[in-house]
Amino acid sequence: MGRDGGGAVVVLGLASAAAWGIGDFGGGLAARRSPVLGVTLWSQVVGGALLIGVAWLRGEAVPPAADLTRGAVAGLAGLVGLLGLYRALAIGQIGVAAPVTAVLSAGVPVIAAALRLGWPSPRPLAGIVLALAGIWLLAWTPAGQLRPVGLGLAVLAGLGFGGFMLLIADVQAGGVVWPLVAARAVSVAVLVGVAVVGGRSTWPERPALGLVVLAGAMDAGGNALFVLAAQAGRLDVAATLASLYPVTTVLLAVLVLRERFSRRQAAGLAVALGAVPLLAGGS
Repeated sequence: MGRDGGGAVVVLGLASAAAWGIGDFGGGLAARRSPVLGVTLWSQVVGGALLIGVAWLRGEAVPPAADLTRGAVAGLAGLVGLLGLYRALAIGQIGVAAPVTAVLSAGVPVIAAALRLGWPSPRPLAGIVLALAGIWLLAWTPAGQLRPVGLGLAVLAGLGFGGFMLLIADVQAGGVVWPLVAARAVSVAVLVGVAVVGGRSTWPERPALGLVVLAGAMDAGGNALFVLAAQAGRLDVAATLASLYPVTTVLLAVLVLRERFSRRQAAGLAVALGAVPLLAGGS
C-alpha cells in the first residue's frame, strides 16, 4: 500500500468508476422492473461468466488458496453492498443513494490505510468530515416529513462495498480474475440458497434482461479495474478514485430519468461528491 502508481492508478481508478457507475444505473433500473433478488443473482452470474472467460483468455494461473479465500469473503461483503444498493436505487432516488454509498465505500479503505500507515494528513481528514456533512444534508428533512427513501440501505451498501474493496485489494499482484470469480461464486451460491429457501422465482422479467446483462458486465469490469488500480498504487487513492462512480450514475439519472433534488439534497450531493477527491489526499 505504500506504492505510488502515478498515472496508472488514476487511469485504472477512473475507468473502474465509469464501469461501476454504468452498472449501478443499469442495476437500479432493472430492480424497478423486476425483483431485486433475480436482478442481483443473474447480474452476478453474467459477471462471473465473463470473468471466467477473461481468465481463460489471459491464461491466468489459479492463485494461492489464501487469495481465493479472501476473494470469497470479499464476495459476501460485496453481496451485502449490492443488495442494499439495488434495493435503495429501486425504492429511492438514484441521485441520493449512489453518492452516500460511494462516500462510505471510499471511507472504509481510507480508514484502513490510515491505521496501517499512520494518521491521515489534513486533506483526507477534511474529506472525511466533508463526507459526513454531505450524508447529514442528504438525510435531513423538516419535522413531520419522511427521511429520504433508501438512505439506510445506501449506508449498508457503502459499508459492504468498502469491506469488499479492503479485502479484494490485498490479493497478490498478478492474480486478478480468479479471486473475483471466487467472490462471484460465493455470492451466487448465497443468492440461490435464499431463493430456494424462500421459494422465490429468480428469473428477471423480460424488460429487465438487457439491463441485468449490462449491470453484470459493468460490475465485473469495474471490479477487475479496481484490483489493478489497487495493485498499481495506494489502496486509499485507488478506492477513492473508483468511488467517483456516482458522477456517472447521477449524470445518467438526470439525463435519462430527469431526476430532480431539493436544494438541501442538491447541496448534500455536491458536498458528498466533493469529499471523494479530498479522501485521496494521501496519509
